[in-house]
Amino acid sequence: MSDSPGQVSEAESPESTGSPQRVEEHQRSFRWFSSGLLAVGILFSVFVSAMVPGDFGSDLYWTAPLLAVGFLLAERFTIHVDVNRVGWTVSFTEIPLVIGLLIAPFEVVLIAHLLAGMSMLMGTLISRRAYSHAVYNAGVMCLEVAVPFAMVAVLGQLLEGVGPSWLPVMLGALFSPLISMLLALAAMRVLGGEVRFSGAVRMAAYILAVGLLNTSVGLVGFELADRAPWGWALLVFLCLAVAAFYRAYSGLLRERRDLEALSDVSLTVARSGQHVAGRPAGERSIAVADSRDEWQSITDRIRDQLNATRVVLHLRLDPDGDRFSVVSGEALPVGALPKGELRDDPLLQLPGTQVRYFRAIDAVEEIRSALQSRGAYEALVVPLRGAHQLLGAVEVHDRISRWRGFGQADIRLLRTLASHLATTMDNRRLLGRLRHDAYHDPLTGLLNRPGFREAADARIQPGRQASILRLDLDVLSTVSDALGHAWSDRMVVAAGGRIRDVLGADAPLARLESGSFAVLVLDRSDEELAELAELLLTEVVRPYPVERLTVEASAVVGYACLDEEPTEEESPADALLQQADVAMRAARTGDAGVRRYAPSMGQIFLRRFQLVTQFRQALDTGQVEVHFQPKIALRSRAVVGVEALVRWVHPEFGRLDPDEFVPAVEATGLVDALTSFVMERALIEVRGWLDRGLRISAAVNLSVRNLADENFPERVGEALSRHEVPPQLLTFELTESGVMSDPERALPVLRRLHALGVVLAVDDFGTGYSSLAYLRQLPVDEVKIDKSFVFGMGSDLSDMAVVRSIIELGHSLGLVVVAEGVEEDAVRDQLVEMGCDIAQGYLISRPLPLDRFEAWLQARTVRVRGLYDETVLTLVS
Repeated sequence: MSDSPGQVSEAESPESTGSPQRVEEHQRSFRWFSSGLLAVGILFSVFVSAMVPGDFGSDLYWTAPLLAVGFLLAERFTIHVDVNRVGWTVSFTEIPLVIGLLIAPFEVVLIAHLLAGMSMLMGTLISRRAYSHAVYNAGVMCLEVAVPFAMVAVLGQLLEGVGPSWLPVMLGALFSPLISMLLALAAMRVLGGEVRFSGAVRMAAYILAVGLLNTSVGLVGFELADRAPWGWALLVFLCLAVAAFYRAYSGLLRERRDLEALSDVSLTVARSGQHVAGRPAGERSIAVADSRDEWQSITDRIRDQLNATRVVLHLRLDPDGDRFSVVSGEALPVGALPKGELRDDPLLQLPGTQVRYFRAIDAVEEIRSALQSRGAYEALVVPLRGAHQLLGAVEVHDRISRWRGFGQADIRLLRTLASHLATTMDNRRLLGRLRHDAYHDPLTGLLNRPGFREAADARIQPGRQASILRLDLDVLSTVSDALGHAWSDRMVVAAGGRIRDVLGADAPLARLESGSFAVLVLDRSDEELAELAELLLTEVVRPYPVERLTVEASAVVGYACLDEEPTEEESPADALLQQADVAMRAARTGDAGVRRYAPSMGQIFLRRFQLVTQFRQALDTGQVEVHFQPKIALRSRAVVGVEALVRWVHPEFGRLDPDEFVPAVEATGLVDALTSFVMERALIEVRGWLDRGLRISAAVNLSVRNLADENFPERVGEALSRHEVPPQLLTFELTESGVMSDPERALPVLRRLHALGVVLAVDDFGTGYSSLAYLRQLPVDEVKIDKSFVFGMGSDLSDMAVVRSIIELGHSLGLVVVAEGVEEDAVRDQLVEMGCDIAQGYLISRPLPLDRFEAWLQARTVRVRGLYDETVLTLVS
């Protein structure tokens, strides 16, 4: 038994993806190693010849040709199993070796083995590398015979009279393939390959198992031929049976691996993503570059399956694109592949779909030159033909094998691989074309709406400024009516070209419908977007030459910016398109030709209408909740109250911001229902806290419409009595602008509420009138500093001055001062130093639903005894 690493060929060197200089260094080292190995083999053979003198009688010379024929047949009738680029060659060389050890002199067996080996190598002695491997193989063959003879001589003397006489012969024959294996591992190491101990152990076990079978066959066969009549016939049948078993197993294994390879190659091509066919020229080179890794893995798989030194895959993925080549295995010499079309290469002039097999030894001069330029001495070449055109070609160079080149099984496999690869590439090209048609406008070649949505969503990344501009071109219907649709189509194409010239080739540009276009712009400031929109408008409205006429066109541009991150369920492109469309419609109805989207435009009113009509049902079905945000006394850190804030989780729109639906509700008669709902929930919780010995007030926001309701104070008094809550634990917060919008109606209501004993607070103080006269005429008890000033305290001295002034003004009027929007420790400390009374903000807590607020109280506060023996919750650091 032998294996191909036992006799190395050039393709057994490790995969070389490094520089050609590194490959040459490994080859040079291997040549020195081979020469040294041959010298050792010759010297050791001379030594064994002297140690084991043979009988050179004429009656023994007949064994030489018979043994040579035996070695030749053993090497010829081999079973080749290639696994993971390791080529196993199961042969029967142990059988003639055993017979030679039993009956022939050492010199006769050595000469027979060398003759058989050299005759097998003659067909491959073409390149410089092949000669170095032939030298290596000659050295190995010398040792494969010399070592067993030396072992038989030594063990025969040591075991004389002990055990059977054939035992030294068996041990010597078994040691021969082990010598081949060890030398092969050494050669792989010299060639730069990785040698693992576990792999070497498995290889040795495999060699011993198969070698033991072959050696046993040889010994049994010799005994049968020597002692039994017609024993040689039984020996022939036995050898044929073993060979048939090996070949059947090898065939099954190869068929399974071939099927796996076909499946892997087809699936890799099919799953490798969107094809570059039909892409714009600016994107084609990027797509090809992105797919090189995928084609590299396919090429590697083909090389492994065919056990080749090198595979070159030539491809043209796009009919209008350039050819590129992917190489797996040893690097190609510089300038090996001619540039231009595939048909310009003599090796690739391939009619039909058949696999062509070329060898430098018997090829025509043109083919021999092409092989020599590639550094190969044999090649399999097959075209990749699609339904209507040549897609590429596959070259396979120099099979890894101890003796033989590519065979019929390799040709059949490559033909099938090429057929599967070409079919899959053709299908992928067709799918690419269908995908292109599905995502592009047939008239202009630009993206259509689905294509634009996909391209925009792919490019909009968190943290990047993204904007979409919508442009609508007019007068198309007029042109169509006068000259026909063909001329209006030409105007659309021309307009798309003008937009592309302004934007460049990389920006996603779409024709949505008729004369409407959309473009995605990234990383532009508001000023740059406004300038770009004006430039697009100027270019698009330039006169269009139509027939012998010059058509004046008009257009409008609307654009929108992604100001906040969209939810996971929301497409940012859809959101921006909708907003840009609203801005475009606003530009059409207004005086300016360019408009930027604002939340007050168009669709916001429809959504507000939907929210208003659904709000009453939301109150009844539990969609609307009340959250609580705590307020603490800054000096004592005691929890003195909460602000009750409304929240709405809409079944269709999800969690709604209060700024979105509260103004809409306030504009209708439902604001009374909202205020009553929040007040009822707040009083229920205040009553519950009182029952637990906790005195925590609740603040409810009032609308200007509440202040216009003369019956509102009576409803508040009734609710306080019903829940048995002291009026001092209920606070109403009102804005300056809300009161001053109609002070004649608001002030009487405020005075009646103040007479009930409830606390009145001015919210967002500092953003409205904020005058001393204004505060003096309002019956208020608290003033809340607007959070915009509190936010800026840490970085803006003017904001800090405003906050200090408000605190001093409030205290001078005997008012409690509350700072909202406290989010930093430094701001809290500054407020304490300024004498602010109460703080509210994210530093303390966000607004929380009731259950989470109760958990916050338990986790963040402790109960202490107050000045008047009441229980107080104090914030824990």
